[in-house]
Order: sequence, then C-alpha cells, then structure tokens
Amino acid sequence: MPLVGTTEMFKKAYEGHYAIGAFNINNMEIVQGVTEAAAELKSPIILQASAGARKYAKPAYLKHLVEAALETNDLPIALHLDHGADFETCKDCIDGGFTSVMIDGSKHSFEDNIALTKKVVEYAHAHGVVVEGELGQLAGIEDDVKVAAHEASYTRPEEVEEFVTRTGVDSLAIAIGTSHGAYKFKPEQCTRNEQGVLVPPTLRFDILEEVSKRLPGFPIVLHGASSVVPEYVKIINSNGGNLADAIGIPEDQLRKAASMAVCKINIDSDLRLGLTAGIRQHMAQHPDHFDPRQYLTDGRQFVHDIVAHKIKCVLGSEGKI
Repeated sequence: MPLVGTTEMFKKAYEGHYAIGAFNINNMEIVQGVTEAAAELKSPIILQASAGARKYAKPAYLKHLVEAALETNDLPIALHLDHGADFETCKDCIDGGFTSVMIDGSKHSFEDNIALTKKVVEYAHAHGVVVEGELGQLAGIEDDVKVAAHEASYTRPEEVEEFVTRTGVDSLAIAIGTSHGAYKFKPEQCTRNEQGVLVPPTLRFDILEEVSKRLPGFPIVLHGASSVVPEYVKIINSNGGNLADAIGIPEDQLRKAASMAVCKINIDSDLRLGLTAGIRQHMAQHPDHFDPRQYLTDGRQFVHDIVAHKIKCVLGSEGKI
C-alpha cells in the first residue's frame, strides 16, 4: 500500500469520535514497533519525523524505513513532517515524498504566522500534500523546539477562523495545556493524590469546545500528548536511570479530547521512554550481553506494547482501517 494523506483519515476520525496516533520515528526499531502494533490492531497511523530525527537518521534512511514498513504491513500510513520551522524545510519534505507537513509559525506574530503558513500551503497543495498549522505555543522541549513556561500561550479561539480561512490549512494544532517532553509540568503546577503521585492540571477543554464550535468538522491536533507512562519511568529509574518527577498528560483526558474534535494526537516521549526502559531492563538482567539485537529486541517490544495500548485505550482507532 502506498503512503496516504490524512484528509480521509481525519474525516473518518472526526465522524467516528476517535483520533489517529502520530508517532515520531527515529530508527528502525521504533518504526517496526509502531507499525507492527498498528497492523495487528488494524489501525491507521501517522509516522512523523522531526528536525532532530532527520538530522540523526538522515532523510533517506527514514524514507526507506517507512517504505519497508509499507511493504511489510498492509495498513494506511501517512508520512508527516513534525514541527517544520521554515518554508525550505517543508519544501524539502514535500519534494522528498512526505504526504503531510506541519509548518510551525507559532513563535511569530499572528500576521507573520499567516504569511508563512499560507506560503507552505500553496506549495504543498500544488503537490498534493496536506498541511498542519499551529496557533498558540506549547511549553517544553522537543528536539529544536524549546519554549519556556512563561513564553507558552493558550490558543485564542477568536483567531482560529481567520487563520484557517486566510491560510487554507488542512488541520490545526492548538495549545490547551499539553506540553513537550517528559517533564511537562513542574511539581508546583500539580497537586498530589492520596498515593502522593503528582497530578497535572486539567486540559482546557473549554478552549477546545469553543474552537470546535468556530470550526465545525475541522480536524484539531494535540502536540506534546505523551502520558509519560509511570510504569516505564519506574523501570528506567529501577535500572540506573534518574527521571525524577517526570509528568505527562493523563490518558483519560486524551481519550476525552479524541472523542471531541481532536483527530491527531502526537506521541513521542512515551516511545523514547519505552525503548529506553526495555534496553535498561535487559542490560540489568543480562550484564553479559553485548549484541545490540538482544537488548534492542526488548526495547522494540516495549514500543510495540505502548503503541498497542494507545490505539486501544486512548486513541480509539482499533479496527478503523
């Protein structure tokens, strides 16, 4: 099956009240873990590459890894650029065979964001590629995207109609309280439950509801939506790691968002944590092992298990091919 765009994916997701998982890829094991889980559960997926992934793995390697996944698994896959910083990067990905790109103009003024996004949209649409834009800024760190908490801003619903109309974007990433990285919130931003576990603030569903009223039927995207699964944080810390107070987005809140207008949920940190947990646990249990195939097999399995869980319990996309 060839690569597909996200237009039909998002239409079905919106009408079916579920979301498509957009999983960041960096190496072969992650691509295999993600796509094998999706194939088993008959779920459409988006594989996305960030600037950091393209720098680390090189675009040609990523492209051929995705092509190998398409040959191996019969399921709809879209290839997406995550956080394109400028027109040149988006153009390079469009020319290189990506079916979807995200232009992140959120750090610019409203007018400059519109101008940049529109330029990307015009080029992308002329080449049959869809575009995701962004309004509002998420805090946190993800590769080259670094936004301090005091610089973050929620999306202003009163701006979304003008932005979508003037740019022609196909989907819109909004800021309602999610955050990049494994340390999405400081402890002082959270409360503690009866077990002493940090509980992050609730997502701003009022903003999501207002945006969906102003853009009926339009696909919304959530960035920074990893849950920083405590199970894997514990495994890492129990085997030499040091991830104190790593906090993510509660999965029940993400499932609620998926049942509303959110059609794409980005997941990156959870995959990194799973791969690392599998490797650390394996090395601790088998200190005599030095064959990468041994410990990477466990890391890949953890990635597979995380993706399967997300598809079934968070995204709701199982059986939606």
